[in-house]
Amino acid sequence: MHDETLGGADEDLLSWGREAHFNVLNIASMLGVDAERYAADPLSLIPGLQNYTDRLPLGEFEQSDWITLHTDLTSYLGDLLVQRHGAAWVKVADQNSPTGYRLFVEAKSPGGAIRRVEPFDVVMEEFENLPIEIGRMIANAEAVLGVIPSIEN
Repeated sequence: MHDETLGGADEDLLSWGREAHFNVLNIASMLGVDAERYAADPLSLIPGLQNYTDRLPLGEFEQSDWITLHTDLTSYLGDLLVQRHGAAWVKVADQNSPTGYRLFVEAKSPGGAIRRVEPFDVVMEEFENLPIEIGRMIANAEAVLGVIPSIEN
């Protein structure tokens, strides 16, 4: 992979971030979590999302079903990292990708290092290690980013 962040304000990237957030809000609404509750605590979506994925007939899924689920979980994971850790979506040039780039979420670790994770890949890893575990998916992404979840009293 050629690792070069594409600079400047990229409308496709900004649009992706907005669409991911909007998609998550729709998922949250479908699962009974209102936008205010999600904004206050993105983890509030975990129980409903886990219950939803647990009940999916994955053995009967067609390719379009997998694509939709992948997109939904990627949207949630990326948006959660943005909301919870002040991360940002970044576009990285990759001549081996069909689009010429890949989308990562980038955050500063508590030690000050800038680290990236590719939510698409984290979700795909969940698909390869069924059953889908939403908490594990989040923990894996946070571990790659090197962020420490805040402990609130």
